[in-house]
Amino acid sequence: MPKITLYIATSLDGYIADANGGVAWLPQPDGGDYGYAEFYESVDALAMGRRTYDQIIGFGEWPYPGKPAYVFTGNPPAAGPPGVHFVRTDPASFAATVAARYSGAVWLVGGANLSEQFRREGLIDEYRVFVMPIILGRGIPLFDGAAPPTALRLVAAQTYGNGIVELRYHPAAAA
Repeated sequence: MPKITLYIATSLDGYIADANGGVAWLPQPDGGDYGYAEFYESVDALAMGRRTYDQIIGFGEWPYPGKPAYVFTGNPPAAGPPGVHFVRTDPASFAATVAARYSGAVWLVGGANLSEQFRREGLIDEYRVFVMPIILGRGIPLFDGAAPPTALRLVAAQTYGNGIVELRYHPAAAA
């Protein structure tokens, strides 16, 4: 089974997007990639929700060429970029069948709804959360808190000069 990794940025107050679903508040790269290139090299496939996919498509050129991407949706578009697969399945079935085809990481890109479903099912093996030095006050929360708590074990923390903090957690049960 591959490792399913949630690799995501959040504001200090826990939002992954502003109240309108936008991410313009995220800082632009300042020359460093915060370990992204190394992480991306370890990724065999990506999983995301439809709203996340639509937002990424809206940015222009598909940023994940050559990597299979699975978009969870009940309303797939007529077509997508090469390698994009639209799936109508639940996270547990995805992990048991599709994700099991890969030996490297499956990057759970987002968004909040899909991430919460994976968390609820105990399917996230690693949480890599980048806390941005901004308070949005409102927006789309990283997790909605509807499921029971998930105990985590901190495995690494990295601070960057611009105030970004990367936190890496594994589920405590996997200790």
